[in-house]
Amino acid sequence: MYTSGNKKMLNMLILEILRNYTDENHALTQQEIIKLLDQKYGAPCDRRSVKANILSLKEMGYDISMESGYRLLSREFDDAELRILIDSVLFSKSISTKQAKGLIEKLRGLGSKYFNAKVSHVSNLPELQHTDNKQALYSLDVINDAISSKRKVSFTYNEIGTNFKLRKKKEAPYIVNPYQIVANNGRFYLIANVDKHDNVAHFRVDKMTEVKMLEDMIKPMRQVKGLENGLNLPKHMAEHIYMFSGDSIYAKVRADRFLMTELVDWFGKNFQILKENDDYIELRVLINEKAIRFWALQYGPYVEILEPLSLREQIKEDITAMSEKYLGRK
Repeated sequence: MYTSGNKKMLNMLILEILRNYTDENHALTQQEIIKLLDQKYGAPCDRRSVKANILSLKEMGYDISMESGYRLLSREFDDAELRILIDSVLFSKSISTKQAKGLIEKLRGLGSKYFNAKVSHVSNLPELQHTDNKQALYSLDVINDAISSKRKVSFTYNEIGTNFKLRKKKEAPYIVNPYQIVANNGRFYLIANVDKHDNVAHFRVDKMTEVKMLEDMIKPMRQVKGLENGLNLPKHMAEHIYMFSGDSIYAKVRADRFLMTELVDWFGKNFQILKENDDYIELRVLINEKAIRFWALQYGPYVEILEPLSLREQIKEDITAMSEKYLGRK
């Protein structure tokens, strides 16, 4: 609570009022600020003090207009930026519903009452898909510290059982060398190396529990297959569109021409067009072998894997198995 002997707080209270009640399109008069100071904080003030404190805030670098009333013109995040951040939290599958609601309320607190009026419907949306793992944010924090300190981490890795709850995938904890956390399809993944292997592995953070930073230093990237020259994140993400682990291969693909936008959405610009006509495009792309297999099945009628032949044969087997399931049943 504001006390009359602590006048240094007054400019901060006025700043808080400007944040909550003004923006570039809405201003407050001196009398309105005085009234809000009394109502919200029990802080007596006069017109001269309001002006003096706002001038002090302007000297401190705050972008406050004094024309036709007082308004805070710029803040840490503008309305569009706040909306992007709120949507990112809302549709994140890596944090619990309770945590998502808490974060959204904090973000809304950075905007004015006029911004909050525009996004008031957010709290009324139906439940979206969020993880039940309440340790997810804590796990992110521990992993970030471990990456910064170049130390290994251990964790229990889980899967979802038929009761829709997490259960241990195996009893023994995983011990990994953490290198990078990335976001993909609304989830956080850890790019790492399992300590007893020499290849890259990916782990969903929302499937981790009991995450601990260890004292042991991480294995240098140059000792990990695929990371010998460091982690090229855009290239790595383009090769691992579903975040599967395993080797990348060069695949030759024929796709219907109308899929060009989808090709860029999935692979970025990291593919080479070998041939094109009015009907189709032939391209070569470096990609995780398991990922391109599932991607080809996803776009089945519109794409064809030409090379490698081993992958082409695997997809033939997949199609045959699918056909037997659907056509073999009455």
